[in-house]
Amino acid sequence: MSKKCQNDDVDRKITIGVCVMEKKVKCGPEVFSAPMGQILERLQAFGEFEIIHFGDKVILEEPVERWPICDCLIAFHSSGYPLEKAEAYAALRKPFLVNELEHQHLLHDRRKVYERLESYGIPVPRYALVNREKPYQELDYFIEEEDFVEVHGQRFWKPFVEKPVHGDDHRIMIYYPSSAGGGMKELFRKVGNRSSEFHPEVRRVRRESSYIYEEFMPTGGTDVKVYTVGPKYAHAEARKSPVVDGVVMRNPDGKEVRYPVLLTPNEKQMAREVCIAFRQGVCGFDLLRCEGRSYVCDVNGWSFVKNSYKYYDDAACVLRKMFLDAKAPHLSTAIPPILPWKVNEPVQPSEGLTRQGSGIIGSFGQAEELRCVIAIVRHGDRTPKQKVKLKVTEEKLLNLMLKYNGGRPRAETKLKSAVQLQDLLDATRILVPHTSEAEYIEHAEKLRQVKAVLEEGGHFSGIYRKVQLKPLKWVKVAKGDTEEERPIEALMILKYGGVLTHAGRKQAEELGRYFRNNMYPGEGTGLLRLHSTYRHDLKIYSSDEGRVQMSAAAFAKGLLDLEGQLTPILVSLVSKDSSMLDGLDNASTNMEEAKARLNELVTSGVKIAQANGSAKKPWMIDGAGLPPNASELLPKLVKLTKKVTEQVRLLAKDEDEKLTETTSYDVIPPYDQAKALGKTNIDVDRIAAGLPCGSEGFLLMYARWRKLERDLYNERKERYDITQIPDVYDSCKYDLLHNAHLKIEGLDELFKVAQLLADGVIPNEYGINPKQKLKIGSKIARRLLGKILIDLRNTREEAINAAELKSECMDSTSTVVDKGFTDCQQKNVIKNEESRRTCHTSEKSMDPEDDEDKEIKYRLDPKYANVRTPERHVRTRLYFTSESHIHSVMNVLRYCNLDGSLQGEASLVCDSALERLLKTKELDYMSHIVLRMFENVEVNLDDPKRYRLEMTFSRGADLSPLEQNNLEASSLHQEHTLPIMGPERLQEIGSYLTLEKMEKMLRPFAMPAEDFPPATIPQGFSGYFRSAGVLERLVNLWPFHKHGISNPK
Repeated sequence: MSKKCQNDDVDRKITIGVCVMEKKVKCGPEVFSAPMGQILERLQAFGEFEIIHFGDKVILEEPVERWPICDCLIAFHSSGYPLEKAEAYAALRKPFLVNELEHQHLLHDRRKVYERLESYGIPVPRYALVNREKPYQELDYFIEEEDFVEVHGQRFWKPFVEKPVHGDDHRIMIYYPSSAGGGMKELFRKVGNRSSEFHPEVRRVRRESSYIYEEFMPTGGTDVKVYTVGPKYAHAEARKSPVVDGVVMRNPDGKEVRYPVLLTPNEKQMAREVCIAFRQGVCGFDLLRCEGRSYVCDVNGWSFVKNSYKYYDDAACVLRKMFLDAKAPHLSTAIPPILPWKVNEPVQPSEGLTRQGSGIIGSFGQAEELRCVIAIVRHGDRTPKQKVKLKVTEEKLLNLMLKYNGGRPRAETKLKSAVQLQDLLDATRILVPHTSEAEYIEHAEKLRQVKAVLEEGGHFSGIYRKVQLKPLKWVKVAKGDTEEERPIEALMILKYGGVLTHAGRKQAEELGRYFRNNMYPGEGTGLLRLHSTYRHDLKIYSSDEGRVQMSAAAFAKGLLDLEGQLTPILVSLVSKDSSMLDGLDNASTNMEEAKARLNELVTSGVKIAQANGSAKKPWMIDGAGLPPNASELLPKLVKLTKKVTEQVRLLAKDEDEKLTETTSYDVIPPYDQAKALGKTNIDVDRIAAGLPCGSEGFLLMYARWRKLERDLYNERKERYDITQIPDVYDSCKYDLLHNAHLKIEGLDELFKVAQLLADGVIPNEYGINPKQKLKIGSKIARRLLGKILIDLRNTREEAINAAELKSECMDSTSTVVDKGFTDCQQKNVIKNEESRRTCHTSEKSMDPEDDEDKEIKYRLDPKYANVRTPERHVRTRLYFTSESHIHSVMNVLRYCNLDGSLQGEASLVCDSALERLLKTKELDYMSHIVLRMFENVEVNLDDPKRYRLEMTFSRGADLSPLEQNNLEASSLHQEHTLPIMGPERLQEIGSYLTLEKMEKMLRPFAMPAEDFPPATIPQGFSGYFRSAGVLERLVNLWPFHKHGISNPK
């Protein structure tokens, strides 16, 4: 061949034939609304392809011999499409097929679809077939009763689903049991704003054709649609299920509202196998999530996501690789750093809430790969936590207690639901006196406070309040011939507050964004690319507290570049684990001892030995960090607290007078805290009106300060309660940040005094010296530390498996051609088929969430990943918790070497970091500890230096609200928020902490892996559509939208 011919061959563009009906590819001015047009346009921008549109006239009228010749063919069936003709063309010209044509016939028969799914071990709902040769044919194996049908002895109780066997017939019925009122709901293709209709009078099933009967899967009102692009890429979207009310939810542009969601590793494996089973590169299918398991209930064939620019980018990149691998394997398939169609797009600036700290440990060469990121994170900025206690004797309240505790006179009652709290509010409104005698002033004041808290927000949805009623005294009363006990006094405890503020949400979201851009080095298109190509295994855990869960959801939003409200992110991505991340476990006694000794040190007036330059290890003394003049600061703290409380009392008095002048309960428009959870900005209208920020009125603000004043110092007993110091500091900081516009005199001075004391008191509440800190910390964080060791161990095992697999496959190419659905892939499916043959709901499935070890079996084999570094896999585990757990983990990390079993070992934390931690004092909102594990792939697998750990921490948002010198801080102060401090080292630069050493040091304080109970079923999608405010509760849960990545790593 001549040199010129060779050059022509290299320069020739690959031709892509688009052999589909014109309605499926919108061109001209409408191209931006069509997924196919968007993706083809991006493919053309690479400069390697020529797109040939066949058009309806050619497809329908021309013989296949006259159809354009192409290298690659996009062809799929739709209404009126001559599929057999397209098959003849493919047989004649033999182009590379994205979707094989012969297998598209399967999609027209639901029986064949289910049969194919089962043969590949893909889970489907429990089902049975009723085949009729003619309409209304009576079948001896089919029995129908009032509340069930029976097919071949298999019984389906209502509710069950009835599907026509023909794939193009979309009239699907759901039959309901008589106990629920009976009736049938018909599902159909969307007509206007409806997708289903309920028929209360229809009880009998259809008999005019053949049908599939299957078990109804309760999915919490949500369906999931999965879209594959090749067997190694899948995108999922959730939508409101038509079984809910049949009303199609649409956005302002008239499009159906859908919510991109994350797939579990098991679901990603299912997506890959659906793609392979039906030999359809681009394929959509329906997924049902029920009770922690997932099932495929329909396969649609060629489908693209609508209105997702990020998806269009990724789909174009994946299709490009498929075409190049098939027809030009000599060309590089590497994705350019800037995609061709984004060359002229302006770079999105990174929002700078997070400041840089003192840097990280340093570089250890190009041979290192990040394998694991573990972070323990405190929640974001919150309102002060509040509690009201009062003894009640009113019959209405006592009767309410009996109503909700089953009539048991000695049982306590917890009121949390909207109905319960409304009952309490109704009773309280009647009981709150309009005038008060002197002896009842305090009781009346507390009742007014209870009423104000319950009225807050105008409704009970999404508000953090709960009430306990505990009976205290009883009398016996005659009832007929017998006597029965009745309570005559009870203790009412109302807990409220502690809610994530707009600032807390913003902080959490910013920190998530910071993690995305800075914690995952070495990936050309960043964490989002890593995540969407199966190589990022993410799990997020939270304690049971609402503020912690919402912080976790906001962080996830920033980390994965999501959009929308937090509630669905929380439901889909955050797992609650209160046993691991809540409470003080069995450390309460030790903490009481520490507080008693602390009280002695603070109030005695004895000068505390100070951390000065002469002391080698100043953190080792009792009460390290306490101010030397602590006892002198206490009277000043009390005096300033009284001054602030009096000013707030006058503001509350003005508000109370306004309330007295009117009979309306809505003098001030109610503050909707449920909506506020979705905001990241301050409520400008309330600030402008001179009202407190957030949901707190002056009455509640006064109650907060009045309680602090009373509890801080008992004048009758002349006794200080130093446990109130953190609460005074908390309230000061909150009001300086959120209520500076109220100009409360003396608040800044009070803050300075409270901060001095709190900086010493708070760390010492978790142990007065290092040994006690270690003892308390190991008790509180025992379960969490055990889980962290499990995470690290599983990451190591997974990395070893991947390395061994890579070694075995060195003779083959590192990335498998997408086009092939190759023999190797097919063998892999067959190999696993028997082990996964049981796939009905009646069998117990191996859910990846069941435990950490099982999920590894469902991970995609790295050699099949359609990415530049297929062997790369990163595990991320995020643990959101409260201040107690942050302190506890930190105390174990820095003092673990003091344990008797580890004598002679150096601390995990270097001396310079120990000194910085002593000076740090407060681990504020969004403070976090990060462990990153790296693997040196050039070191032998059994070498301890194969795995290196890097430890950093951040003090969180610990700047003073009074700081004016920092421009960033003063700017953010206007928005009622503070910057989060960047990471600081816990190790010396260049130090090498092996995984082996970390395990040895933490094992004595961690719960053993065998003691961990089985994981609970994840929340899944339950509860999306239970309220009228459904639009506020749904969200985009996938990193695909029109904005680019601001700082690709």
